Amino acid sequence: MHKDIATPIRTKEIMKKYGFSFKKSLGQNFLIDPNILRNITDYAGLTKKTAVIEIGPGIGALTEHLARTSGKVLAFEIDQRLLPILADTLSPYNNVTIVNEDVLKSDVQSMIEKELGGYEEIMVVANLPYYVTTPIILKLLTEGLPIKGICVMLQKEVGDRIAAKPGTKEYGSLSIAIQYYTQAETVMIVPKTVFMPQPNVDSAVIRLTKRAEPAARVDDEEFFFKVTRSSFAQRRKTILNNLTSQLPDGKQKKDEITASLERAGVDPGRRGETLSIQEFAHLSNELLPHFQ
Repeated sequence: MHKDIATPIRTKEIMKKYGFSFKKSLGQNFLIDPNILRNITDYAGLTKKTAVIEIGPGIGALTEHLARTSGKVLAFEIDQRLLPILADTLSPYNNVTIVNEDVLKSDVQSMIEKELGGYEEIMVVANLPYYVTTPIILKLLTEGLPIKGICVMLQKEVGDRIAAKPGTKEYGSLSIAIQYYTQAETVMIVPKTVFMPQPNVDSAVIRLTKRAEPAARVDDEEFFFKVTRSSFAQRRKTILNNLTSQLPDGKQKKDEITASLERAGVDPGRRGETLSIQEFAHLSNELLPHFQ
């Protein structure tokens, strides 16, 4: 058994050895508590039959736990300075492939085919850089990748929004976009003290389990997401006012919007945060013919 990377002493040793300094622009915060890493891999439900995609491995603290518990790890690291460090810290493990690419620009599907072929089950497990959390999760879900789920650490406040239920102040278009594809739950709150450097906010680990079918039937996904985003444009406004001001030619089509709301059984005086995903789906299907 190798000494864990995720301890303050070992992290400092590695950084000193390579003269590494944190880049604020890349949102680098390294975990220095092995117990939390073990918990993350437990929540992700990994076995040797699982392949893992990791984003932002840093110096390999979580990667080594993933390598120990899963069949294979494919990690995307944008920061070139970390490649020699990872080659060193992960040298005991022969089931890790590091790709020096920005996951947002990468063709993840073809990387999966190339590196993870033969694995039935693929999980995304990562301590995500805070500044790109949402675009990364949405990319992984909207590209229809063959993944079973996502178990990631992110800013607690973003986690709250992702897992929020209708009628709460955290619930919004992000909650809907992610819950449309997955079942979302917060499995763990992580204090800021277990990171180096210490971020300003606490973190959370959220687990997203991909649904076999989306949460609701919509006739046009792009339009459905446009309707949900428009409905939350100004949270204090009613859904009718938001849709009228946000949809193309909405002001001219106020009567059509009102009629669509009524057909969908949604009171025009309600606010976006009170509607379930199913209600939004029903509403966007009613609105669609007027905005094609």
